[in-house]
Amino acid sequence: MVVGELTQERDVIVIGGGPGGYHAAIRAAQLGRQVTIIEKNKLGGVCLNEGCIPSKVHTAAAQVFQRMKPFQQFGLDTSGVSFDLPRLQEHKQKVVEQLLQGVVALCKANKIEIIEGEASFISASKIGVENGHQYDTFTFNDVIIAAGCNKKPIAEISHQALTPTSIWNLEELPSELILYGNDDFTLEVATTFNSLGSKVTWILPPGQHEFTFDPSINKELQRQLKKQKIKLYKADATPQFRFGENQWEVELEQGKNESVMLESSHLYCAEERKQSTDSLGVQRAGVHLTDEGFIKINKASGTNVPSVYAIGDITEGPALAVKAIKQGKVAAENIAGQHSECDFTFLPRIVQTIPPIATVGMTETDAIGNGFEVKVGESTLQTNGYASILGQKEGFSKTVTDAKTGLILGIHMMGAQAVEMISTGTLALEMVARQEDLLFPSYPHPSVNESMWESVEDLEGKAIHKAPKATKQKVTSS
Repeated sequence: MVVGELTQERDVIVIGGGPGGYHAAIRAAQLGRQVTIIEKNKLGGVCLNEGCIPSKVHTAAAQVFQRMKPFQQFGLDTSGVSFDLPRLQEHKQKVVEQLLQGVVALCKANKIEIIEGEASFISASKIGVENGHQYDTFTFNDVIIAAGCNKKPIAEISHQALTPTSIWNLEELPSELILYGNDDFTLEVATTFNSLGSKVTWILPPGQHEFTFDPSINKELQRQLKKQKIKLYKADATPQFRFGENQWEVELEQGKNESVMLESSHLYCAEERKQSTDSLGVQRAGVHLTDEGFIKINKASGTNVPSVYAIGDITEGPALAVKAIKQGKVAAENIAGQHSECDFTFLPRIVQTIPPIATVGMTETDAIGNGFEVKVGESTLQTNGYASILGQKEGFSKTVTDAKTGLILGIHMMGAQAVEMISTGTLALEMVARQEDLLFPSYPHPSVNESMWESVEDLEGKAIHKAPKATKQKVTSS
């Protein structure tokens, strides 16, 4: 290790160049600050290079492949279409490289300095950066910690199983694939690889036998998995994982004295988040941590140390890029003297499954648990004109409201265009909308958007494309 001769001065340092980090850096630069990003791997972080983008290339391919069947109705002969995984990997790499070059160009255009290396705190105003044999020290006026988090498998497995990042690097499609986990990543893996041709078996871990969406989505999801012939098992104890000659063996318990032995060429295991603050040495900066080891922040993304901010997966809350991006912008704005805050009450949740899922706000169960007198409206895509044109009639829209005030509490969708439409629901919740606020506007026709409109109309029994509920009439003799 070669120690730099002098401690260098910087204005704003961002530790980590993932989605939260580079958004924070660019916003700070827009507001007139001199910014330096310190990144130990690649700009864009795990999201761009290993996670969000690579996975969505695969889910998009699976969704398009699934939609090939209805294309016959359009007069398009798709009978000879086949899937080529190596070619998809080439496309994925091209997409990642193009987006990465875009981030690099944006940083250059905003005169942001990029330093390669791993940062750690020396004090509340000084950090060291190690890059191979080089070690430099820097003082700063403000710092934004966007270093992400570590991950570990949810089960101890002696042989290397596929992970939520490595599974997207396969060059050959698995003939069989066993999944262990119950989160959004596992959901996407299940329907994606099943659509592309793998035989998928899914094991839900102990204590995670139910999905965590609104009850209506949970019910439809179970139906979709059965329809897609994805075999679902519910483990009562952590399974036994063994890797033999080119094959996995998984033994799981189901009920008393009942065990099942599964075999597969490939095994995927979900991961859980671990704090990564030890290597950063944030304790030397006096930064307060949660009991789990994540950095404590306020709504301004600030820590207890005035010049130190933290964003993204290294803080409490869901590990979502959308959260990190918002926090990064807020941190930069506060550093520049503006008053800015985060509020993740209405954080949209999307899952690029087949069909896609998108939700925001309270589920029906949550709303009842919070003491609301709940009224719900639903609209199926079976009766939506544009969904019929697309041949994508699986799914529905659901609106959850407070029966007393008409306040929109939650919007839940499954089906075509759900991910794009959920922004309307998020905006409605942020604007404290009531059902009349969603009923008044005109919705484009024909469009899948009309399913949201009809779910709101259904709250008052006014949905046009929904048959009225049958009423029993008493028969009396004259």
